[in-house]
Amino acid sequence: MSQRHHTSGHHTSGHHTSGHRAPDAGRAPLLVVDDLRTEIHTPRGDMKAVDGVSLTLDAGETLGIVGESGSGKSVLGRTIMGLYTTGSTMTVSGRVLVDGADVHALTAAARRELWGTGVGMVFQDPMTALNPVKKIGLHLTESLRGHGGLSRAAARARAEELLRLVGIPEPARRLDQYPHELSGGMRQRVVIAMALANSPKLLIADEPTTALDVTVQKQILDLLGRLQDELGMAIILVSHNLQVVAGRADRVAVMYAGRIVELAAADALFAAPRHPYTEALLASVPRLHHPPHSRLEAIGGAPPDMVAPPPGCRFAPRCRYAREDCRQASPVLGPEPGPGGGPENGPGNGREAARVSGSEPGGEGARVFACHHPVRPVTAGGS
Repeated sequence: MSQRHHTSGHHTSGHHTSGHRAPDAGRAPLLVVDDLRTEIHTPRGDMKAVDGVSLTLDAGETLGIVGESGSGKSVLGRTIMGLYTTGSTMTVSGRVLVDGADVHALTAAARRELWGTGVGMVFQDPMTALNPVKKIGLHLTESLRGHGGLSRAAARARAEELLRLVGIPEPARRLDQYPHELSGGMRQRVVIAMALANSPKLLIADEPTTALDVTVQKQILDLLGRLQDELGMAIILVSHNLQVVAGRADRVAVMYAGRIVELAAADALFAAPRHPYTEALLASVPRLHHPPHSRLEAIGGAPPDMVAPPPGCRFAPRCRYAREDCRQASPVLGPEPGPGGGPENGPGNGREAARVSGSEPGGEGARVFACHHPVRPVTAGGS
């Protein structure tokens, strides 16, 4: 099996070690995603936005999902939550279990109940997530009264408490303001407060720091980490920015063209990526030790047309290491093959291999990837 070498010193600048939560072998995963597929119907044909994703997430764990724009990250998050379901414009197949409840088998009313206490979502653009003609207080109290059955006065008191929890000054006054009267960082904090209103077990944060300056980004990420520690919830952190998930996630899933191409413990993935796409993403991140005006490394080409994806590995047309077998046979997601392994006797069933989680034997440090010729990690100075 042909392999390239990657030095362990080549990783995201500024990455710091996250405090991985201890696996609980006695509990079932909070989230189970099994062979999830989301096909969006278009005049040109069905677009495979999510194409066979399987993963698990434990209570209290943080999973980062990274990839270029258009890789399917946001569609995956919305499909997990049940915002995207089978209808006239799309078809969803596979299973999503949240604390044992099959999200896509629930009635619409049952899903709305789940959104309050089971799953919360922080949308990537707070200006579109907030209704411009509704006051901040109403955004919060609607959910509190609908799911918690609180009185008007109790819901307002809880809304004020939530704004204080996410670090908004003068929370009582902010309840009577409109979204446009708040800064971008404060609007994002309001969206986080809305997602946390009914204490969900799982929080999906879809690009929670987009369009925010780096200082506010750090404040928002620190806030999510603090709230996770206080509330014990699991988090899916979706981002195209590797530096956002560095040091924040226990595990990282790399998505490309609707599929997970690599999934590993965060420290292991940043130190030594195995998939060429992961390696290319890390190489494109600017680093402080580079000289001024250094040219950034870019990934050549463009993501594939998901209505008619290419045969074989979907990254092959952009991969500098692609060989003929990459263009013919699609690699499956799985662990490192043994000696003599290759495309013909590789990792095995991708649906099973992708279901690696910290609660399973060896799950905390386990890695799966989908590549016929993975990058071979070596220590700095090695051959």
